[in-house]
Amino acid sequence: MNSSMILGAAGILAAAALAQAATGFGFSLLAVPLLGLVAGPVDAVVGSSVLACLINAVAVARDHGAVRWRTARTVLAAGLAGLPFGLLLLTVLPARSLTVLIAFCVLAGAAAIWRGLRIRGGRAAMLTSGFVSGLLTTATGVNGPPMAAAFSAMGLPPRQFRATLAAIFMVVGPLGVAGFVLAGQFTTRAGVIALAGLPAVVGGWWAGDRLFARLTDPVLFRRVVLAALCVASLITLARAATA
Repeated sequence: MNSSMILGAAGILAAAALAQAATGFGFSLLAVPLLGLVAGPVDAVVGSSVLACLINAVAVARDHGAVRWRTARTVLAAGLAGLPFGLLLLTVLPARSLTVLIAFCVLAGAAAIWRGLRIRGGRAAMLTSGFVSGLLTTATGVNGPPMAAAFSAMGLPPRQFRATLAAIFMVVGPLGVAGFVLAGQFTTRAGVIALAGLPAVVGGWWAGDRLFARLTDPVLFRRVVLAALCVASLITLARAATA
């Protein structure tokens, strides 16, 4: 990678980290398709996944007391159960259809928030959101928006919302990176992306965290999450159209 490519990657990663800090999700969703134009799709996924682990670890360390650990454990357990069903879906449906599926799932979540849907934070709701998230993880590689929609409908306060999502991703992320290493997909270029993007991610997170501190009004935070979900669905549909 030349210097201009590295600078471009750094800008993309900074913007993605800002979005993640401000809303609790969206880093990979924003970073991967744009980084893919600079470094190729595989290296984009691997390099951004390494940096996502750092972001989630920082979020949990900062807001450890805000994590709803019972919710996180339940969602993770259900997510693991959903993984094989996602793999099955992956073998049955073509990639483009799966991409469209996730886009409409995100849009459905956005519509639920817009309509003011509320669901109780009971075990059934957490198991359902976790299972769907696990299914979509292996079927499409995107799990943040569905959980964000569910947590918003459960009425989690902004800090609990972000911290609990980060706690879940903090477990899932390293497992994914380990899989990349075992599969021989951790290339030199992916390592360059991770190292060169580290300062950009730190700066983007700092800016996004300052923005997040201003989102103390639950109504305003729901609107920000709604806007992020809409952008996520548009990006996903664009990926499907160009696939």
